[in-house]
Amino acid sequence: MTESSSFAPLRHRAYRLVWTGSLVSNVGTWMQAAALGYYTAHTTQSAAWSAVVAAGEFAPTALLGPFGGAIADRFPRRTVFLTCTVVQGLLAAALTWGMVAGEPGAPVLALFALANGCVFALGFPAFSAILPELVPSEIIGAAIGLSSAAWNLGRVVGPLLGTILYQEFGIAWVLGINAASFLAVVLVLVTLRLAPQPRSSAPMLAAIRQGFAYVRSQPGLRVTSQALCLNSLFIAPFIGLIPAMVEKELGGGKRAVGWLITGQGIGAVVAGVVFGRLSGRFGVRRVMVWAIVLGSLALVGYGFSPNWPVAFAALLVCGGCYFAALASFSTVANLLAPSELRGRVLSLNQVVLGTVYAISLNVEGQLGDRLGLREVTIGGALLCLVVVVVVRIAHPGYTAVLDETGGVRHAPDHE
Repeated sequence: MTESSSFAPLRHRAYRLVWTGSLVSNVGTWMQAAALGYYTAHTTQSAAWSAVVAAGEFAPTALLGPFGGAIADRFPRRTVFLTCTVVQGLLAAALTWGMVAGEPGAPVLALFALANGCVFALGFPAFSAILPELVPSEIIGAAIGLSSAAWNLGRVVGPLLGTILYQEFGIAWVLGINAASFLAVVLVLVTLRLAPQPRSSAPMLAAIRQGFAYVRSQPGLRVTSQALCLNSLFIAPFIGLIPAMVEKELGGGKRAVGWLITGQGIGAVVAGVVFGRLSGRFGVRRVMVWAIVLGSLALVGYGFSPNWPVAFAALLVCGGCYFAALASFSTVANLLAPSELRGRVLSLNQVVLGTVYAISLNVEGQLGDRLGLREVTIGGALLCLVVVVVVRIAHPGYTAVLDETGGVRHAPDHE
């Protein structure tokens, strides 16, 4: 296996430990996501409530993401991520107790999702900024791809386990196992040793402004931020609305929800595994553009699917393309951001994703209740393609700046 291999990051012990701990935790996370998604859709019979609960995990990133980035650049990133992981485990344990004691309704689940999203928003920039410290810069794309694969392996295994345990033993068992899974990450972080990082000493708000100013100064980062907006606005909402699509359009109950979430997860795992090799061969820019185009076309097929087995095939492609695009955005940000600004630059991706995804998810959920989820899903995908074509005609070579600035080289550190 050579350093150019998609699996080269796993040769590095620190990365391998973090990757393994994340995988275990991700399985628990997706067990819970599938179970809670179906629980909400089934008990409320509302796509809108499904969207509210799903969006609660992402909405806080719009406000807290920049603070998480500034914290990651100001304090030891390992400590920040460890603290947030412990808090998320405690929240999951509290939800488990609540489900054992009674049957919390959608408002309670939405509050839990919001609290969990707040902690995630504060801790995720630290995790993202740690990755370049675990592997050489020339294989950071492969490292990000494999991290995405670990996240999405949870999508493959977690929903199936979650729906089976939900059906056989009840939802409290699913939630309890997820709470315990956070221990895998805690154990890894306790033993992880990292080189001292350059730290920001600027006041919090000034530090946040510095991060945004750096993104504005980098053409490559501006382009990927705009592409992330497009991807989050028109493609991403299908993820949070899978349970509602099953309940209102496709049929199949808990089993269909589990299989469809697994389908998108399989596609995303494949994309994560091959991303390092694809981006090395064709460049991050081409991978990003084609992922958005093919993802939109696959989403049209998903909207037209007559039943859930056909939808499963469409979601294999949707999941792969969506997460290949996300890996592209993250790779460019990691390569162009100097170490002392990395947390703040990466947090902008969170802000865009959290803001745009939360809004578009709720809009599509509301429109889905009125116009039909199929029609809304297809319409969003077609609008995405229209935007790509218009940009291509009006501004040919608009994304070429990624080849010129990089997406392929590591930026020098700045004071």
